[in-house]
Amino acid sequence: MLHLTSIETIIIFSISFRAMDWLIAPFEVAFVQRAMWGGLLVSCVCALAGTWVVVRGMAFLGDAMAHGMLPGVAVAALLGGNLIVGAAVSCTAMAFGVSLLSRSKRFAADTAIGLLFVGMLAVGVIIVSRSQSFAVDLTGFLFGDVLAVRTVDLWYLVAALAVSLVIAVLGHRAFVALTFDPRKAHTLGLHPKAAQVALVGLLTVAIVASFHVVGTLLVFGLLIAPPAAAVYWSDRIPVVMLIAALIGGFSTVAGLVISWHVGTAAGATIAAVAVGTFFVSAILSAVRERFGRAGAASLAALAALPLVGCAPAQEPAAVEETPHGYVAGAEEASEVQNRLVVADGAGGVRVIDLLTEEVTGLPESGSPQPVPSGARSPLGTDGSTGLAGDGRFAYLSSGGQMKIVDSGGWTVDHGDHRHYYRAPIRESGSVATAPVPGDTGSDVPHETVAGAYRDVALSAVVLNSGATFVFDATALGEGAVGEPRRIDGIAVPYAEHLVVTDRAGRVEVRGRDGSAGQVQAQTCPQARGQAVTRRGVVFGCADGAVVVAQRDGGFVTEKIAYPAPATDRATEFTHRPGSTTLTALAGRDGVWTLDIRKKTWTRTAIADPVAVNTAGEGSSLLVLTRDGVLHGIDPVSGTEIARVAVSSGPVEGRPVISVDPDRAYVNDIRGRKVHEVAYNDNLRVARTFEFDIAPSLMVETGL
Repeated sequence: MLHLTSIETIIIFSISFRAMDWLIAPFEVAFVQRAMWGGLLVSCVCALAGTWVVVRGMAFLGDAMAHGMLPGVAVAALLGGNLIVGAAVSCTAMAFGVSLLSRSKRFAADTAIGLLFVGMLAVGVIIVSRSQSFAVDLTGFLFGDVLAVRTVDLWYLVAALAVSLVIAVLGHRAFVALTFDPRKAHTLGLHPKAAQVALVGLLTVAIVASFHVVGTLLVFGLLIAPPAAAVYWSDRIPVVMLIAALIGGFSTVAGLVISWHVGTAAGATIAAVAVGTFFVSAILSAVRERFGRAGAASLAALAALPLVGCAPAQEPAAVEETPHGYVAGAEEASEVQNRLVVADGAGGVRVIDLLTEEVTGLPESGSPQPVPSGARSPLGTDGSTGLAGDGRFAYLSSGGQMKIVDSGGWTVDHGDHRHYYRAPIRESGSVATAPVPGDTGSDVPHETVAGAYRDVALSAVVLNSGATFVFDATALGEGAVGEPRRIDGIAVPYAEHLVVTDRAGRVEVRGRDGSAGQVQAQTCPQARGQAVTRRGVVFGCADGAVVVAQRDGGFVTEKIAYPAPATDRATEFTHRPGSTTLTALAGRDGVWTLDIRKKTWTRTAIADPVAVNTAGEGSSLLVLTRDGVLHGIDPVSGTEIARVAVSSGPVEGRPVISVDPDRAYVNDIRGRKVHEVAYNDNLRVARTFEFDIAPSLMVETGL
């Protein structure tokens, strides 16, 4: 009999505890819990439909229908509708077309399937390519985003599972007869044609339910692999479905755990585990047939040895103390928390939640309060003159002070998935700004905010004097402003460094701590205006633009010169966050478009522009003119394609056009309103928000 010492017992329990903690840790986070439940529900739906796909050899039909969803998803995304509803409509149309064309005796059923496959896919690509915005997330459509499953999506999956169960139970006898002898099914009065339609409907439900989790390219990981693996262990359809559901559930849980600890894409990992279970089942089945059940059990035990060997022999590896995505004092949300921060020239500040439309005012004490109808700002009359946002915080410069407002909404991008957070709206604090260098007199103007940029460690606020305040981003999130580090130059966080352009025009990539780094070959004389894009940091210069990008572990710079000597140079860039297409005013009779990818400047003539922006490459230019009309301009021909009045009279102050992946926002200072514009729908005004203050300054956060 084996006896264990106390030390050995403690070691075994310690290893067991660490292993359990390793398995449980991912599911302590709300979005992973939703992902797990979503995957389990999808596994059950796919088990019901996938079993018949495997038994009847309908894989090509399933592939065609999965890709046939693209037109519906594209239209739903462009109109701001529900993607699942769009997918269901498109997939249902595909199923109807397949059922109709398959009745023809002139060609085989797979010919009809192939034609509809290519046709629907082509229509979807055309819709996306001709849209005024590339806001459609094709990556999510193709590969899914299981970590973005919302609570409402779970209810959709529950409904899909209920519908699938009803179809599977009521149609079981007809499906069996249709699979093995269609003529006998007709003789028995089981209506094989109606059964075929019902079977295609069952497949449609499974595909629509699955694409949001693993995407169209990986949908067969859950639709085919678990039932195919289950076929090795049973010949009875109900048992195959049950085993397939269990295998799918295991693949979901194992895929999420692996994805969490290894850092891989969750949907693809789930699909890979599912496919892996099929090959394991195939190997074990072959061994069982050759050596019997004992041989299969031995092989399974042998396959588990590497997992045992991976266990820590002495001191277990440290386990992450806080759950993935956890942020102290914040609540994780299922969707982006868009906010608008507006301020007037008298110091009034309002924050509006674009999801709930709730408006919050900030008194000087820093605690938020609802804004009563007709109320005026309690912030005083210090004359706000500059406002910029870094995605979460808004920086308001006014009368020698820069106030920092936590908008309470932000996004953290982890590459293959994103986290959305919400927290209390509050004023975090303030810091003093300096007089503008070179100005004299009794009423010396102070520095104002010109731009704000943020990464996980730093928040940089660029001032109109050409200097930059650098804050500790973590401390700001905890409500501690502290004393910022001042850099003499325009500094932007990028790729875990600070990219700096100084007053002499020298471009340098420094460490986050400000330590000296690599001086770049290109210079940027008279730098004004900056932006961060997917292709690097952009600085506006007297002779064009300088782009600093990270490549092959290092940094490179490139100058994009103006097409001709420009008297009306770009001094302030606007763009959709992350977009590589930037816009800027070009004097009183035109606007600039800078395409970083194509390395080109384009000047579009338009009389008296006061604000400009665009959603990205191929999208129309949004230009607000002094008469209060918002114009949609074709970026290639320069012709007007749409217009809408957004002000009751001539524009006052400093108007702003803020653009996100879905909507544009234009402040009507005269009317004390902000208009939400659907730029993909002929500049339709979707909503109008009214304020008790004049929204002279505006910035969007949460992105």
